[in-house]
Amino acid sequence: QVQLVQSGGGLVQFGGSLRLSCGAPGFTLDYYTVAWFRQAPGKEREGLSCISNSDSTFYADSVKGRFTISRDNTKNTVYLQMNSLKPEDTAVYYCATALGGSYYWWRPSEYDYWGQGTQVTVSS
Repeated sequence: QVQLVQSGGGLVQFGGSLRLSCGAPGFTLDYYTVAWFRQAPGKEREGLSCISNSDSTFYADSVKGRFTISRDNTKNTVYLQMNSLKPEDTAVYYCATALGGSYYWWRPSEYDYWGQGTQVTVSS
């Protein structure tokens, strides 16, 4: 069983920044695709960004240019740096990993394990 452990998140003002972290104790994340999703109340889970096992990165249009995904293999952690945050970015954010890779990276169904979720709230 793979456990993804998230940290970061919280309350930030419009235009501010936050960094989310996703670790996996006992599991080597750098071998696998990892993605970040978010889900706002009453909305579907939205794929935001993905980093493949070869470190290719992909972004949704809604966050391109503002969010950056990266991994630090020495810490076995994947990050989501979020800049220029807007109130519409308010949601619960999740990391996820796909053991078999992911072609349609933005689809939640592609992923096998999920983090516990962390709230991000952007005030106007």
